[in-house]
Order: sequence, then structure tokens, then C-alpha cells
Amino acid sequence: MTPLDWIVLLGTMVGIAAYGAWRTRHTDHLDTYLKGSKTTGWFTIGLSVAATQASAITFLSIPGQGFESGIGFVQNYFGLPLALIIVCAVFLPIYRRLGVYTAYEYLGRRFDAKTRLLGAGLFLLQRGLAAGVTIYAPAIILSTVLGWRLDFTIIGTGVLVILYTVTGGSAAVSLTQKWQMGVIFAGMITAFFVLLTKLPADLGFDGAAHLAGALGKLEAVDYSLDPAKRYTFWSGLLGGLFLSLSYFGTDQSQVQRYIGGASLREGRMGLVFNALLKIPMQFFILLLGALVFVFYQFQPAPVFHNRAEWSHHAAGPNGAVFRALEEKHAALHVAKQEKIAAWQAARRSGDEAGEQSARAALVEANRATDAVRAEAKQALLAADPRAKVKDSDYVFLGFIVTQLPSGVVGLLIAVMIAAALGSKASELNALATTSTIDLWRHFRPLAAHDEARNVRVAKWFTAAWGLFAIGFALFAGFAENLIEAINILGSIFYGVVLGLFLVAFFLRRVGGTAVFWGAVAAQLLVFVLYGTLTISYLWYNLIGCAACVLFAAVLQLILPKPTNPGLHG
Repeated sequence: MTPLDWIVLLGTMVGIAAYGAWRTRHTDHLDTYLKGSKTTGWFTIGLSVAATQASAITFLSIPGQGFESGIGFVQNYFGLPLALIIVCAVFLPIYRRLGVYTAYEYLGRRFDAKTRLLGAGLFLLQRGLAAGVTIYAPAIILSTVLGWRLDFTIIGTGVLVILYTVTGGSAAVSLTQKWQMGVIFAGMITAFFVLLTKLPADLGFDGAAHLAGALGKLEAVDYSLDPAKRYTFWSGLLGGLFLSLSYFGTDQSQVQRYIGGASLREGRMGLVFNALLKIPMQFFILLLGALVFVFYQFQPAPVFHNRAEWSHHAAGPNGAVFRALEEKHAALHVAKQEKIAAWQAARRSGDEAGEQSARAALVEANRATDAVRAEAKQALLAADPRAKVKDSDYVFLGFIVTQLPSGVVGLLIAVMIAAALGSKASELNALATTSTIDLWRHFRPLAAHDEARNVRVAKWFTAAWGLFAIGFALFAGFAENLIEAINILGSIFYGVVLGLFLVAFFLRRVGGTAVFWGAVAAQLLVFVLYGTLTISYLWYNLIGCAACVLFAAVLQLILPKPTNPGLHG
């Protein structure tokens, strides 16, 4: 990185964090610290909701998904708009009417203390682990770009977000996220236009799209009914609906972003803003990855995109094997360029038969290069069984640091760090709120009226969860693509948590004991099925939710009717 890149990166990151900490340094009321300002408008709410979900993983992994598998990952979000409409209609009005700090307070009022603690506990477990994945992503960026040790970068980025989140709480989170999202949008649009200028002059966007389509990167929708396929229209619409409904409706990191706004209308508009924004934004990021794939059809491409991992092993005793694979990949790359030229010529001439023949030859050439990449991964595993062979997370990062001009590199790195800080801050804020309200005040009811003490406790919980996330990131390995890892982790827990809330809203005769044990049984079922079935992880959201509702309803038939049916909003 050049001095200009450093100025852009450090100026953006440290400046936003310092600004947020300074503006919210006197936040000492519990309501403001945990919910944020009561004057927050819909646009800030909408950006905060978007920033909470759009972590560095989004901008690190999703372009890699587009590069490796095409834009079909966008199906993952097909259920999201409908989920947000349901949250606007059902969840948000109840939360605001009751004036709760956390979603799990509602479970306590509707059912009983043990059900509230179960919901809060499942959230803390899942989101606490996910926070480790969130902090791991930007650490990969900095360690790869700067050559720093991974553990040092994990600690450095973790401490930075802890400092301003502890200082200002929810108010600092919302304030900084607004500026962080501005950096993100500016950076990704800049990357898109710079990438277009890097493509061959006679290709253009239209030609790049046709080439990406010819090689299977633009197949956005798959109507297959095969449950083993990870991304299909049906898994995205149904499984994605339940994943999004649970995430936006019951995950405190999101609930906290919209329950404290100026009014019910402002909260709803903020969520509708995300319903309209999310699919186009994810499509754009995936398309960016597909265009990076097209770029590497004309420029020398690495056989393995995690260059640090590859170089380390290539310098070892098996170096001849690695050099032979690089030479083979380079030769096939040249041969594929000839196939691309032949296909483009047939396409321009209007010769349909010739175009189909040339396209088949091109697809075969692409398979050959993919086969060499697979050989490269096997060579890495042969040299070191612990080697990380999932390199898609490094595709966009490698393009940034090797192809973009000075200043833009710093901006794009700032995009990913900004996204990481925004999402991480929301998670820490939500974990601290749930720990303070649902655990601390539950077991120390006399402390409920000591506001200053509760704020101090919330700050300590924020710091503690931040340190936990740093520790998890330091000692856990992430074998999956990062965006998949975070969604798999959520899918294991989210369905059951959503089931708790659906029973609370719609099964009014079901009491706390039935729903508690129904949820425990459903969660155990999800664990067992995840270890035995080979289906898309999105289906576990539907399975967990349906099992929780069914088990609770059946158990209530054999248990005594609740004497106090509780609150229904």
C-alpha cells in the first residue's frame, strides 16, 4: 500500500470511530445507551439495519461467491422482503407498545422466566460465536495486505470497535454506521467503474456479461426441487424467509436497531428501506465478483488466490510440484483466451451454429483450468493437511491490492473495515443489552432502579463480549467460505428462536412449560439432523421453527393448561 492508501484507510477508520466516541461520550442514561436517541429517523434506522447485516464478510466473501459459483447466491435473499413486511406488521408494533429493551423481555411477559432465559441464551450463544467470525474477516484483510500476524490484527481491530462501542453504546453504533455505510457505497461503486475500465476496450459491459453468462456465472435462479442443492429458488424463498424473519424479528442485534427510533412509522420505513435495498445490493456485489472472473479471463490469473498460503508451500521441498501446476495453469489460460476469441468472433458474425460450437469449446477450456485449480488445492493438502484450501475469500482482495490504483486500494480496504466495525459494534451492543437486561437484572432485580449502575454493567458486558469474540477468532478455524459460515451458524439456531416467538404471537393457549421443552427438543433435533442429513442449511430454519411450534402444541395437549396465559401484545 502507498502512503496515499494509508492516509485514506487510517483517516476513514480512525476518524469515524473517534467521531462516534466523541459525539456520544456523555451517553449515561440506560434508555439512550441501550436503545439510542429517541429522535432517530427512518433513514438512519435503515442504514443501521443494513450496516448490521452487511459485515466485512459481505464484501469479502460475496464477490468470491460470484467469482467461483456465479450469482446464484442471490437466491439466499428471496425471502427477505416478505420477512421484513411481517416484522413491520407483527413484531415491531408489539415491541414498541410494550417498551421492551430486548425481544426476549417479551417472551418473559408472554410465557415465563425460563422461556425468556432460553431465548436470550440461544441468542447469546449463536451471536457470541458469530461475533468471532465477524472479527476474523477484517483480520484476514489486514494480515494479507500488510503482512502482519493474523493474531495481532484480530486483537487490533477488536480493540478499536470495543473502545467506541463501550463509550457511546447504541447511540455511537447508529451514528458511526451512517458514515460507515457512506464509505461502503462510495467504495463499491468506485470498484465497479474501475473494474470496467480494466476490461478490454472492445469488450464493454455487454460483452463481459455475455462472457460471464457463457461460462455459467449469471445463472441467478434455479427452480430445482433437490433439497441437497445449497441455493435454489425454493430454499431461498422458504428457508430464506424463515432465516430473515428470525434474524430481523428476534435477533437482538437487529431488533435494537429499530425499536428505539422516533416513532413506529420511522421504524417501519427503515425496515421497508432494507426490503427494497437488500436484493439489489447483494446482486450488485455478486455481479462485481462475476466481472472479476471475466477480468481474469484476459489477465494472468493465479492458480490459487490465497497467495500467502501458496507462496509459503511453493518455497518448500515440494516447490517443483507447485511450479509445474503454475506453468500448466498459465498454458491453459492462454489456450482459453484463444477459445474466447473464437467464441466472440462467431458471436459477432451471427453464426449461431458456430457460436454454440465455440461456446462448448470455451466451457471445456474453463473446466480444464478449474481442474488445475483443484489439483493445486490437493497439492496444498498433500504438503500440509491443515492448509486452508478455500481461496474464494481472497479473490476480490487480491484484485484490489494488485490491480487498483493508489488511493482506491485504501478506500476499498476501508470499505471492508468499515463494514466490519459497523456489524461488530451492533453485535457487541446487542450482546451487552441482552446480558444486562435478561441476565443481570433478572438475577439482580433490586438493581433495576439503579440506572447509573446498569449503564456501568452494560459497558462491562460490552467489553467482555468483545474480548470473547477476539478469543474465539484467535483460536477457531473457519473452513467454510465466511459468508456461508455465518449463515450456517445462524440457521442452526434461528429457526428454534423464531418458533418461540410464533408460538407467543399465534398459539395463545400454549404456556411457558410446553414451549420451553418444545424448543429444547426442536434444537436437539436440528443438531442431530445437521450432523446426519446432506441438505441446504437454509432448510434448517424451516425445520427448527416448525418443530418448535409442533412440539409445543403437542406438549400443551398433555400438560395442564396454563393458569395465566400471559401477554399477547
